[in-house]
Amino acid sequence: MKVPELYINSSAFVPIKTIVPVIQNIMKKNNLGRRDFLRKSTAAALAFTIVPRHVFGGAGYIAPSDQLTKGIIGVGGMGRGHIGYEGRLLAVCDVDKNHLAQAIAEAGGNITGYHDFRELIARTDIDIVHIATPPHWHGIIAKTAAEAGKDIWCEKPMTRTIGEGIRVVEAVQKHGRMFRLNTWFRFKDQFYGLGTTVKPLKKLVDSGVLGWPLKVTVSGITGYDWKFYWSGLHNLQPAPVPAELDYDFWLGPAPYKPYNPERVHAKFRGYWDYDGGGLGDMGQHYLDPVQYLLGKDDTGPVSVEVDAPQQHFDAVGSWRRITYTYADGCQIILDGENRDKNAAYIEGPHGKVYKGFKSDIPDLEKLINSLPDPEPQIGTFSESVRTRKKFALNESNGHRSCSIVNLGVIALRLGRNLKYDPAKQQFIDDDGANRLINPPMRGPWRI
Repeated sequence: MKVPELYINSSAFVPIKTIVPVIQNIMKKNNLGRRDFLRKSTAAALAFTIVPRHVFGGAGYIAPSDQLTKGIIGVGGMGRGHIGYEGRLLAVCDVDKNHLAQAIAEAGGNITGYHDFRELIARTDIDIVHIATPPHWHGIIAKTAAEAGKDIWCEKPMTRTIGEGIRVVEAVQKHGRMFRLNTWFRFKDQFYGLGTTVKPLKKLVDSGVLGWPLKVTVSGITGYDWKFYWSGLHNLQPAPVPAELDYDFWLGPAPYKPYNPERVHAKFRGYWDYDGGGLGDMGQHYLDPVQYLLGKDDTGPVSVEVDAPQQHFDAVGSWRRITYTYADGCQIILDGENRDKNAAYIEGPHGKVYKGFKSDIPDLEKLINSLPDPEPQIGTFSESVRTRKKFALNESNGHRSCSIVNLGVIALRLGRNLKYDPAKQQFIDDDGANRLINPPMRGPWRI
């Protein structure tokens, strides 16, 4: 459908009563909402800027058809915390009746609650689906939302497995959707413990002043250890399922294991079936900016080495050190024990940068101010949705930084070092590790 162009001489007086019926007739004939109309015609957008907003409902008025709408799936603490974020909330979904009732109340009551996420996604009046479930649901829900024509805001980690991430990338791109992963340090805010945003570090790395290859050490000096000991409990005993919780639906694709309150509602992070402990919960916050700094958004490490106690088959345990190495020699070191207390955050053959943005490079601040800024990024998801331009942290680079998390998780679970092909996204000569890229899903759930 092509919207007829409206030729308006902006220097001439055109009565509002003349313009509005023309626009309304075009919208009615083509079954267009106001936002759709604006997207399809630059000239039409000009016409709307000429028409004062009060014509559509008073000063400062934003017509419902011009508002982005959203639904939130998973309204535990994180989901409820995003009720007032970008977009007009129309619906929420949770398999816990208490969570659902609380979210509806906090939203003012004028929204719809669902038990099954597929019913929320099926609504044609929702633009954005916000996924705030435990990670073992992220992949299935994101793929379903993309196939239904929804744009997606997803909590971290992006997916619980590498294979699920691959499927999400394919679905989002096939269906032309916008995707945002909810970690933001690559484009705003001071990065944990460093005393600076990522931008000046990116300028410094891109300049080549530090030399190459680079080593980045993420440890207690940057605050990483604050969730380091987020581990699960062993030998959980079966307990009665609360009446308000559909535990079978909560498990979904995860293997069936008897209910215990330690498995659900914030405690789930300590179990391999649903997350990956502190590494799964916080790892992408720390690792995504490093991928960006190193210019590795379209690739990944070729090896991962672990130093950790033997892990339990069910519960996530602690670890001492994880080292990722890229093909060009760059490294990321996760120093869980804070062993290297004086380590630089980022170092190369010609210089180092420490916590607090201290460095052995003379006149560092003056140097950075003289360097060109990195490419601009879209840091507001509504802008990405309206312009159809990728968000700063999208399905592609988000999958790559999430894969670093999952590489570490797999190496920890197996208790051995691994070789990885980032182009094929498979482990080299290790069938056991490759089985954890696409582990089987329970019951009817598939991705």
